[in-house]
Amino acid sequence: MILQALADYYEVLAAQGKVARPGWSSAKVIGALCLDENGVLTDILSLKQADAKGKERPVVKSVPEQVTRTAGVKVNFLCDGPGYLLGLDAKGNAKRARDCFDAAAALHLSLLEGVDSPAARAVYAFFTNWNPDAAHPVVEAQRELLSEPGSFVFRVQGVFAHEDGAIRAAWEQHRAQNADGPVMQCAVTGRYAPAARLHTPIKGVRGAQSRGAALVSYNADAFTSYGQKQSYNASVSESAMFAYTTALNHLLADKTHTAFLGDTTVIAWSANGEPLYNDIALSCLLDSPAPVSDEELTALLEALVHGKPYDFGAVTIDPAEPFYLLGLSPNAARLSVRFFWRNTFGQLARNLQAHQARLEIVRPAFDTSTQLSVGQLLWETVNKKSKDKAAPPVLVGGLMQAILNNTPYPAALRTAVMLRIRAERGVTRGQAALLKAIKLKNSTSPEVQEVCTVGLNEETNYLPYVLGRLFSVLEAIQSAANPNINTTIKDKYFVSAAATPATIFSRLTALSQAHLRKLETGARISFEKQLTALYGLLPAQLPARLTLSEQESFYIGYYQQTQKRFTKKED
Repeated sequence: MILQALADYYEVLAAQGKVARPGWSSAKVIGALCLDENGVLTDILSLKQADAKGKERPVVKSVPEQVTRTAGVKVNFLCDGPGYLLGLDAKGNAKRARDCFDAAAALHLSLLEGVDSPAARAVYAFFTNWNPDAAHPVVEAQRELLSEPGSFVFRVQGVFAHEDGAIRAAWEQHRAQNADGPVMQCAVTGRYAPAARLHTPIKGVRGAQSRGAALVSYNADAFTSYGQKQSYNASVSESAMFAYTTALNHLLADKTHTAFLGDTTVIAWSANGEPLYNDIALSCLLDSPAPVSDEELTALLEALVHGKPYDFGAVTIDPAEPFYLLGLSPNAARLSVRFFWRNTFGQLARNLQAHQARLEIVRPAFDTSTQLSVGQLLWETVNKKSKDKAAPPVLVGGLMQAILNNTPYPAALRTAVMLRIRAERGVTRGQAALLKAIKLKNSTSPEVQEVCTVGLNEETNYLPYVLGRLFSVLEAIQSAANPNINTTIKDKYFVSAAATPATIFSRLTALSQAHLRKLETGARISFEKQLTALYGLLPAQLPARLTLSEQESFYIGYYQQTQKRFTKKED
């Protein structure tokens, strides 16, 4: 399903002229080896260009398809490093450098023999006459450029060799003749064609190897079936492999299509290739900047939820447009798929709206954000004092799947939130919102509607919720009686009060009487009224223990009562 969606997107990109044809790939090039008509090296030219910040970067060129290098000597045609093209020894291994050059010379001489063009004859003459062991003044003058990581191409009298028409035809003929994979039914297209033995590496996933990592790969006998070795197990044709890897590498190279969530790289694209869909989706889901104002974004989502298109100037956002989201994480030399979502853009808007509605809860006065992104929610599950502040990858994938599909939230999310509340002895807006959303989506208990309100529900007598409210009032009484106290009842009893109320609240009630005696009459009467109202909702005997679900209600009640306390009263 993933490969098919990417292969379909390749066709869209190819029609727009944004990606290379089969047999060609994009490569980062830092320089050109300039040859005269006789194949003599006359200069080595830097092709790097300055970016917006003035830093020189390699240029991206469409070159003959690059090989996958893991071990051994493997040659790229017309675009490679100086070790292959010039036989330079940069790592103190002269024998390997010579082997690399000899392999490159053999490939180029075999492909360019008889090709009738000045560029082909010049490159052919270069590999015939070049001596890697002999010093050359041009090479010595450009040692600094040649020592940088990157690829070089050939330039013959102002024309890049890989752009020469005769050479391109020779390369494509060579590639067609050397498709030696067994003919199999392609799992992507359904057509019978030569299968790909190795798949092109995917570059741009955060944390993965710089040379790229494999999305489809087999490297052990345990993974094989029916005697098929390596990626023949996947039964993906050469053309389909080229299509999906080219499309995915294009998406990862274009930052408008990507965002990051912990160690997960999130890739978004629409079936028609319009980038505005990606910007809107990533800004709503993650912390990416919104392409439009908050008012326009709200109006757009409201229209999409009701199945209506929305016009942004020349672009119309169609709720029926197919949309895709893919999450990839590094795993040594391979990639792990954390989640994949395929549906319409309108359905994405509806699922996001339902998710945000479940999260809606009263917020502190200093918190101006109206919505909580996935990144903010995951931040509520991590230890802020640890070196690694990223949420577990499995939790990232589970939460995204729940949001995108409007399904129950993963149990690990509930556990992670409860652990942080207990460790930090307090409840933040994000944690309270998560507990509320989890209860609304995952629970069918009748008390859920009473507990999971946006603001404080003073009408419910659901015991765990009332106990959370009571703890907040007792905390307020202590703070009022001892304004400069360092350790409060929250530091000592918050977790145990939620777990074992019968034991703890009798002690807290006794403490509150001592604190009330320190207060002035007006404050004391106000707190006594609150206590009287809350105690009136409690049974004669408190339970010895609260279940995990009941503790969640305790924390929600505590949070909402605390926000009520800090809300300014209107005159």
